[in-house]
Amino acid sequence: MPVQKGLRFLADRWDEAVAGTLDGPELLRYRSNLLGSDLRITNFGGGNTSSKLDQADPLDSKAKQVLWVKGSGGDLGSIKRTGFATLYMEKLLSLERVYRGVELEDEMVDLYPLCTFGNNPVAASIDTPLHAFLPFAHVDHLHPDWGIALAASANGKIKMEEFNREFGHKLVWLPWQRPGFELGMMMRRIVEANPGCDGVVLGGHGLFTWGYTQRESYLNTITIIDQIGQFIERHASVAGHKHFAGSQVKSREDRAEIALRIMPYLRGVVSRKQRWIANFSDASEVLEFVNSAQAERLAHLGTSCPDHFIRTKIRPMFIKWNPEGEPTELEELIDTALETYRAEYAQYYSRYAVKESPAVRDSNPTVVLVPGLGMFSFGKNKAESRITGEFYINAIGVMKSAGALGTGGDCKEIPQAGPAATADQFTVYENYVALPPSEAFRIEYWKLEEAKIRRQPPERELSRRIVLIVGGGSGIGREVALMAAEHGAHVMVADRDVKGAEAVALETAAISGKEAVDSTSIDIRERKAIKAALDATIKQFGGIDILINTAALFPSSPDGVISDAQWALTLEVNVTANYLLTDEAAKIFSQQGIDASVVLTSSANAVVAKRGSEAYDVSKAALSHLVRELAVTLSPHVRVNGISPATVVKGSTMFPRDRVVASLKKYKLPFDDKNSDDELRNMLAQFYATRTLTHQPIDPKDCARAILFLAGPQARCTTGHLIPVDGGLTEAYLR
Repeated sequence: MPVQKGLRFLADRWDEAVAGTLDGPELLRYRSNLLGSDLRITNFGGGNTSSKLDQADPLDSKAKQVLWVKGSGGDLGSIKRTGFATLYMEKLLSLERVYRGVELEDEMVDLYPLCTFGNNPVAASIDTPLHAFLPFAHVDHLHPDWGIALAASANGKIKMEEFNREFGHKLVWLPWQRPGFELGMMMRRIVEANPGCDGVVLGGHGLFTWGYTQRESYLNTITIIDQIGQFIERHASVAGHKHFAGSQVKSREDRAEIALRIMPYLRGVVSRKQRWIANFSDASEVLEFVNSAQAERLAHLGTSCPDHFIRTKIRPMFIKWNPEGEPTELEELIDTALETYRAEYAQYYSRYAVKESPAVRDSNPTVVLVPGLGMFSFGKNKAESRITGEFYINAIGVMKSAGALGTGGDCKEIPQAGPAATADQFTVYENYVALPPSEAFRIEYWKLEEAKIRRQPPERELSRRIVLIVGGGSGIGREVALMAAEHGAHVMVADRDVKGAEAVALETAAISGKEAVDSTSIDIRERKAIKAALDATIKQFGGIDILINTAALFPSSPDGVISDAQWALTLEVNVTANYLLTDEAAKIFSQQGIDASVVLTSSANAVVAKRGSEAYDVSKAALSHLVRELAVTLSPHVRVNGISPATVVKGSTMFPRDRVVASLKKYKLPFDDKNSDDELRNMLAQFYATRTLTHQPIDPKDCARAILFLAGPQARCTTGHLIPVDGGLTEAYLR
C-alpha cells in the first residue's frame, strides 16, 4: 500500500483569518499555542519555539534583529506574548568569541541576560543558542513521541535516511549532546554542511524543524511529525510484530478498587522525606506496557528525552506483582521494591556527583508501575502528578515506537554515541536506546536545572497537604475551604448539601486551580457514607493529611420543647458522628504512616449551662472531651484538636430565619418583619457581641483561622487542645 504523503494523524489548524491580524511576536505566540495544544506534537512544558524579528532599538531607534524564544520553564500550549525571552541577535552571536569550550559552557548562561532586548525579565532557556545559531527566521524544537522514538532507536540514523527517501525530506542526524551552547554550535555546523536540509534529529533527544515564515515553520513541523508517525505505523503493522513482545499478564477487573486501597500506603511510603500528591492511571497504553513481557527491563533502563526524566526521575519503580495473586501482597512488594530503588538512586548519585553538584534530592520514585493495575505518579501538586504520569506515557510511546522501528534486524552501531558519550555508555534493548546514567545525572543535577527550581515561587504553609472539610458547603466550613486553598492545600469539600459543596468547590477552584479541589457528598451518621467521602478524597489526591469537621446540629421546635428523638439525633450528629468520622479517617492515617491532624468544632456552650439548649450543650461538652480522648488514642502521629466558638450566626445553616426570629423575641430585641434574613442575623450577632469582652461578632473567618492554625505545621506540638473563638466570653472561662 503506498504511503500517504499528506497529514494522516495531525490537523492543520492554522487559521489565516486569525494569523493575518497578528504582528510578529503574536504570530509566534499563535504558532506556539497551536503546536503546544496537541500532546502528540510536544508534551506539557516541553520544547521551545523562536522567531528572529526586526525591531526598533529603544535606545537608538535603529532596526535590530531580535530573537524571541520561549522563556525558561514555559509551556507552549498556554504561553502568552509575555512568556518569551527577547535577546539581541548580534550580541548572542558574539558570545562565541568568549566561549571557552564545552566543559565551561554553563558559564555562558550567565551572559544571556546581558543580551536582553528591552526591559524583559523573562529568563532565556538553555536552548537559546540552539535557536540563535540556526540560520532560519523561525525554528521549532519539539519532543513528539514519534520524533523521540526515531532519535532513541539503535537504528535511528538508518531509519531516518530511509524516511528521507520515502517522504522526500532531508533530515540530518546529530549524536547525543546535552542542550546548551556546544549543541547550538554543532547544529550550525551540520546545517552548513548539509545545504537544503529541512530538520535535525537530535540523537536521544528530539526534533528541530524550521521555516522562512511563521506559516512555513508550522506546516513543516506538523508535516514531518505526522509523516514520522506514518513511517512508524507502517513498521508496527509488520506481520508478527507484537508491542513489547506481547502481554505476559492480564489486567485485573477490580484494578480501580485495588488501586484505591493501596494508594494511601504507597503515597505514605514515598512521602517519608516530603509529601506528594498522587495520580492513578489505567489508560490502555499504560496497561499494554505494564502487562508486557518487556516492561520490567525497559522500565529499569529509564527514559531517553531529557524532558521526560526531569519529572519521572531516571527510572520508574516497577512492582513485581503477579496480578493473579492477592492484593494483600502489594504492601510487602512495595517495601521491597522501594528499598532497592532508594539504594540504586543513592548509588547513582554517589557515582556521578561532583563537588559542584547540588545536594541529593528525594530518592523516592515519582512513577510506580504495577502489572495488572496501572501507573501511580506523584508530584508536589495534583497537576504535576498528572503531568508526570503523562510524561511517562510519552516515554512508553517512545519505547513502543522504537521497538516497532527495530523490526527486521539489529543495528551494529549506536548513532547516539558521539563526543558527549561513547557507545559503551549507552544501553540498548529491543532497539530502544536509553540515555546513559552519566548524562541523565548531568541534566537532573545540572546547576541550570537547580536554578530553574529555585526560580519557582516558594511553597505555602499547606502545600502538598490534602484537607477533607466536612460541612464545607456553608458557614465556617466554606471559609476553611477558601482559606486552606490560599495556604496551598488540596481541598475536598464534603457536605450533605451536595449543591452547596459544589458551589464552594467552584469558589475554591478560583483560588487554587480546578485540579486542586473537588467536592463530595457525606452523611457523618453513616460509616458507609463516611468511607465513600474518604475514598473520593483518596481517588482524587492519593490520601488525606488533615480532617476538619464543622458540621453540627442545633435542635429547635416552635414550642421550645425538644423531643426524645431530637435529643438522640443531636448527640448522634454532634458526638457519635465525630467519632465515626475520625475512626474511619484514622485507618487512612495509619496506612499512610505520616503525620496527620484532625480539628473538630465544639462550642462555648460546652462549658456554659443554659436553659433551653440542653441537648446541644451536652453534646458539645461530650465532643470537647472526645477531642482529648482521640488525641490520646491516635498519638503520636495524629494530632487531634478543636475550636470552641461562641455563637456564629453569619453564614450558618443552624440559623434559619425562624430560629433567628425566635432568638430576637427571646432577648426582646426589636425588629421588622420586612428585614432580610441577613439583616436579622446581623442584629442577633451584634447582640451576642455585646456579651463579650471584645464586642466583636464572631465571623466564620475567625473560626477558620483558628482551625487552620491547629491543623497546620505551626501547631505541630499542640494536641488534645481546644481554642476558644468567643470574643472573650467570660461565662465560658474554665474554672
